[in-house]
This record gives sequence, C-alpha cells and structure tokens, in this order.
Amino acid sequence: MAATRNKNTKENYVLEQRGLHLARDYDLYANAPNGPAYTTGLPEFGFNPSTMGRDNFAYNSIDIETALFGINSTNLVDPQRPVVPERKTLPEIKYFDRLPKLIMPMPLVIENNQRVHF
Repeated sequence: MAATRNKNTKENYVLEQRGLHLARDYDLYANAPNGPAYTTGLPEFGFNPSTMGRDNFAYNSIDIETALFGINSTNLVDPQRPVVPERKTLPEIKYFDRLPKLIMPMPLVIENNQRVHF
C-alpha cells in the first residue's frame, strides 16, 4: 500500500526545518526584552536581582548545577571529580545616591500626665 501522507517528502522536511530554525531564532534572540543585559552587575544598595542567569555568576555554572543536583554522583565506574567553582566577579552598579549620614528621629518622650481618662 502506498503512503498517502506528505510526512516523508522533501518539501515537508524543508518546512519542518524552517519552522524549527524560526523557533530557535525566536528563543535565542539576543535583543529581546528578556535577553541578556548590556552590562551585568549587582546593585550597590537597595534590592537584590530576582532573575539572573546562572552563567552570570560562574564560568563553570553547568558543572556546579550538575553537582548540586547529584547527577553522576552514584557512578562507580568513572566517579565524578569534585567541582571547584570558577566565580565571576560582578561589578556593583549605583542606581541612586545615598544620603551621607543616617537620619534619626527625635527621642521619644512619654509624659505621664497626658493620658486620656486617667
């Protein structure tokens, strides 16, 4: 019986590859809103970053994550070597100027003769 579908034709293969290529380009578009920053750094004061990629913190981030998840930890034939992290030093970015000194309120004074109904 002959095949009646276009699954194994050259044209269908070209269309599938084109779709996969477009999806990959869409996912890996470097200038997208969720893409990498121009200059990666940590804030000097205020808030901590909520989402930063693992490759911003270490050169061997995949090896560190593999060790943390315990992948290949029970391999008795070729045991995994201990992972030594190769950290990246991120610069501190200053978003706003801090006040030069700490401002404290006036001391709290509670007077005993100022209470209501007593």
